[in-house]
Amino acid sequence: MNKKMKSKKRDVFDDNSIKVPFVVPNITKSDKTLIQKALNSGLLTDGPFLKKFESSFAKFTGAKYAIGISNATSALHLSLKAIGIKKGDEVIVPDITFVATANAVLFTGATPILADINFEDLNISVESLKKNMSSKTKAIIPVHFAGKSCNMKEISKIAKKYHVKIIEDCAHAVGTKFGNMHVGNFGETGCFSFYPTKNLTTIEGGMVITNSFKTAQYVMKSRNHGISRTLKERFSGGFPWDYEIFEMGYNFRLDEIRSCLGVNQLKRIKKMNKLRRIAAEYYTTNLRSVKGIITPKLNEKSHSWHLYILKIHKEFDISRDELFKKLLSNGVRTSVHYKPLHKFSLYKKMCKKYGKLTNSCNAYKEIISLPLYPGITKKEQDYVIQQIIKWLGLLLKL
Repeated sequence: MNKKMKSKKRDVFDDNSIKVPFVVPNITKSDKTLIQKALNSGLLTDGPFLKKFESSFAKFTGAKYAIGISNATSALHLSLKAIGIKKGDEVIVPDITFVATANAVLFTGATPILADINFEDLNISVESLKKNMSSKTKAIIPVHFAGKSCNMKEISKIAKKYHVKIIEDCAHAVGTKFGNMHVGNFGETGCFSFYPTKNLTTIEGGMVITNSFKTAQYVMKSRNHGISRTLKERFSGGFPWDYEIFEMGYNFRLDEIRSCLGVNQLKRIKKMNKLRRIAAEYYTTNLRSVKGIITPKLNEKSHSWHLYILKIHKEFDISRDELFKKLLSNGVRTSVHYKPLHKFSLYKKMCKKYGKLTNSCNAYKEIISLPLYPGITKKEQDYVIQQIIKWLGLLLKL
């Protein structure tokens, strides 16, 4: 079984000792064929594949506008700029998120305010959010963690009450809905990531969705240095160098190669997310009765399962780090999502918190992310499950 797994899947670090890699990007023959077509087109940026990807993504999410961006960090940055976030403002972010969420706030000169999370689903705590509101608060960035939506009903109520904007971090959430609405449509914008580990990948890349014409126009211009005319418009008549710049912009474009990959991946995103959900259900079915761990709940059909995260139950005093090392030494690559922001030196200096981060601290000691991707096999999952049971049993006896 191990030899078969090695021949089918290659670890990203080309480590032959790894039997089950943490992630394997879903790149198909048709993806490669379309990439070659884009390469042969002669127009490698701001062309038809970008327009097709944007229109398809807008339709998929139900948004009026979708704008391709170089990555999700840039998407967050431009979104914050679009709503006027500046130095002296405060923007609330969850303590457990990837550093990009806070970095985007810092890029504007504003101050990230760290809110606690729900221990159960790792999403931003509504109660902590309320406690962190101040006269300086101008925006909230809820992160739909691991593919499960935040409580957007309550967060929207808070935003309305305090007259602040919502920028949704949807980096984990392609295909995630809250109620009947795709996430990203509750705030001013929704910001998506297409990094290689994500449910849909363009290798590097991101997307902003919005239902505001004004915001869409700002993001479109700002991603390309603030230039007032598209490449097609500049070459369709007149002098291509004759354009206007009204405000400083950035080089945050999404090229044709990555856009064509996005177009093709989006065609099968529902199937890929279904395979993730099936794999998540298999883990939970086989692990939920194991002493010492807490499995995620499976009652969310709109959960896109970007990550499958176990908690090592604190009452058994088992070291998550020890389990990580045992699994790795036996060929299972796992990870932790994420180290809380307040534990990084930069954010200790640059961020603020107006309350305790109890759940964030407790969760960080217990969480571990298991291998999860559309192509993971039952045999691979069985091996992961067997290793977890084996090493948890031994650690509990120590």
